[in-house]
This record gives sequence, structure tokens and C-alpha cells, in this order.
Amino acid sequence: MTVSAAVPAAARPAASRPAASRLGAAAAHPRSLPEHAGDAKAGAAASSGAKPKNRTRSAEPRLRPPLRGPKPDPHDISALVPSGKGMILMRGHSDKGRRWHQEIDLELAITLVKEQAAVIINRRTIRRIYSNKDFRKFILTRDNYTCCFCGLYGDTIDHLLPRAKGGHTTPDNCVCACNLCNQSKADLYVEEFIGR
Repeated sequence: MTVSAAVPAAARPAASRPAASRLGAAAAHPRSLPEHAGDAKAGAAASSGAKPKNRTRSAEPRLRPPLRGPKPDPHDISALVPSGKGMILMRGHSDKGRRWHQEIDLELAITLVKEQAAVIINRRTIRRIYSNKDFRKFILTRDNYTCCFCGLYGDTIDHLLPRAKGGHTTPDNCVCACNLCNQSKADLYVEEFIGR
């Protein structure tokens, strides 16, 4: 009797064990090795009667479904089509870059696009152009930090048509104003304020 036969296979060093016992149960069945893993699954599927999954990839790239027409002009309000509830989706981003969305009525969407505060993304969605901080910076630099009413230095934003009377925060409706003129005008129309 040899020494290797007297010592159980599990107690012998790995190098002295036969290859079949080193690989354990995996070597017992040649299809269970990692390089044959796909074949083993196919064999199991064939024995169970199910079709094996074909996972081959084609060399040609996947094609996207065709678009439903040309992308609308960003300023063409006739392209807007409200949802069944009569609403348009408005998207934007906060000062910190966080995205938001809300539903607005068609009339407001048209006003925002006409007054250059939003652009049309698709027939049911518009996007605000400016965050609050960007809007403020745009108005003040556009007006060169000069009050629209008195001509002095201004660092506040005033609505020509007051928000209380239906005005919106859009580039066409907002101007730079000094603090005194902004407080004095309050919710007056421009004509009323200048005529005082």
C-alpha cells in the first residue's frame, strides 16, 4: 500500500491530489466549468422543453423609433396642444440646479412663450429659460443696473404690469428699478406712477 493511498484525499496537499478531486464537483461534469456555463444553461433549457434564450447581439446599432413629426420651433405658439385637461407641462430648474415641473393652463404657457420667458420643447411641454437667480442677473445686466424710472443706480426688479394686476415675471414685463422707485410704484400702472 502506498502512502498516498493510506492518507485520505482531502488531507493531502492540493498539489498531490488528482486534478479531478482538486476541482471538486465541478470537474465531475465537464459542462459545469465556467467556460461552459452558457452551454449548461442551454442544455438545461433543452431538457426541460423550454427554448434557450438567444443572447447574441447584432453588429448593427439599435434604431430608435421614428419621431412623430418635426420638432416645433421654440417660439411658435401654434405648436402647443393642451392635454385632455387643457394643461401644458412646464419644466425648469431651481437656482441650485434641481429640476422641477408643473402643469399650467394653455393661456399662461402662450404668454410665457410670447414674452420670452419660456421655449417650446414639444407640443405639450415648455421650459422656463431662466432660474430665479439667472433671471435677476439677466434683467439687471440688460438694463445696465440703471433704474427705468429715475435713471439712478438700481438693483431691484419691478414689473411694468404689476403681478397684482395680472403681470408675469418675464423679460418683457420686468425692468431694473432703484429701491425707492420700486417701493413708490408698488402696484400702480406705469402711466399712473409717472403721472404723479
